[in-house]
Amino acid sequence: MGFLFSFSLNSSAAYPREGEIGREREREIKKRGCISVMDIRNDILLSLRQQRKGHSLNGKPPENLSLSLTGHDKAVNALQWSSTHSHLLASAGMDHTICVWNPWSKNERKARVLSHHTAAVKDIKWSELGLSLLSCGYDCSSRLFDVEKGLEIHMFKEDQVVGVVKFHPNNSNLFLSGGSKGVLKLWDIRTQKAAHQYVRGLGPILDVEFINCASQFVSSSDVSKGNVTENSILVWDVSRQVPLSNQVYAEAYTCPSIKCHTSEQYFVAQSNGNYIAIFSAKAPFKLDRYRRYESHGVSGFPVRCDFSLDGEQLASGSSDGCIYFYNSRSTELIKKVKLYEQACIDVAFHPVMPNVIASCSWNGEISVLE
Repeated sequence: MGFLFSFSLNSSAAYPREGEIGREREREIKKRGCISVMDIRNDILLSLRQQRKGHSLNGKPPENLSLSLTGHDKAVNALQWSSTHSHLLASAGMDHTICVWNPWSKNERKARVLSHHTAAVKDIKWSELGLSLLSCGYDCSSRLFDVEKGLEIHMFKEDQVVGVVKFHPNNSNLFLSGGSKGVLKLWDIRTQKAAHQYVRGLGPILDVEFINCASQFVSSSDVSKGNVTENSILVWDVSRQVPLSNQVYAEAYTCPSIKCHTSEQYFVAQSNGNYIAIFSAKAPFKLDRYRRYESHGVSGFPVRCDFSLDGEQLASGSSDGCIYFYNSRSTELIKKVKLYEQACIDVAFHPVMPNVIASCSWNGEISVLE
C-alpha cells in the first residue's frame, strides 16, 4: 500500500488527482453532454425509478412549462422519448441535424448532435434494443446510429426522399420506410436490404403505423397532387404485401400523421380538415362518422398527435402554437396550452412519467411540460 501511495504522489503529471479528474470530466460533459441517467436531477431519477408504465393521469394533463431546449436553427419535424433510456429525448430538424437531449441533466442538456444527414431530417425513432436511433430525411436515406458513441452504423439509400420510418414492434431488426415516390419498404438491418416492398401508385408517404400485433400496418399518403382519395389511408398485410382496404377515408384531405390507441382496437388520423378522424383497427377499418377531435388547426403543417400512457387522453399539436388535450373516449377538449408563436408540430408523452409531455415547433423550439 505504501508503494501505491508513494507512486501516486510522485506521478501527479501522468495521473491527475481525484479533484482534477472530476474537473476534467465536468469540462468534457459541458463540452459534449452526458447521456448517463446518473447525470440527471435526483427528483427526476427518483420519479423514473418509482413510476410504472401505464400509470393513470387521473384526468389532469401536463400544463406547466418546466424546460425549454434550444439548439435547432430551423423547424423541428419530429421528437421521441427513448423507452429503454427514458431520460433521453431525440429531435429531428430541418437544419440537417439530430439532437439527443438529456433534459434534466445537471450539466449540458444537449447530449449528442448527429450531423450525418446532408439535408433536412424528417423523422426519428428509437430502437427497443437500446441506444440505437433510426432517422430519415431529404437526402434520400435512412440512417441507424449508435447514440452512445455518436457514430453512424448503417445507411439505407433510396431513390426517393424518405419521409417516415417505423421500427417493427416485435422485431427491432426490421423497419418500415416511406417516401416521396409513394414506395414503402420493409428493411432488414442485418442484411441492409429491403425484405418487402409495397407499391400501389400512391402519393408521397406521410406516415405509417403498425396495428393488430404488427401483422398489418396503416399508411397515409398525400392526395393533394391529383391522387385519388381512396389511396389516402390504406391498411396493408405485412407478409403478403397487399392492401386490405379501399376507400377507408373518402374525404379529399391529406392526413400528415397516424396513431394507434395504446390498448383499444382503433387508430386516429390527423386531417388537414382541422380535425382528427377515428378508424376501427378491425376490417373493414371503418371511419367513425359520429366522433372526431376538433378545435385545433393543421393548416398544411405536418402536425402530429399522441396518446397518453393509459390511453385516456389524446394530445395534438396545432398551427396556432398550442397543445390541445382531448378526452380520448368522448373526444371532448380538456385543455389547450399556448407554447409557441409558430405551429406546434409534434407532441410526445413520456414513456414512464405520465405527467410529462414534450413538444416542438416550426421555429425550432422544444418544450417539456409537467
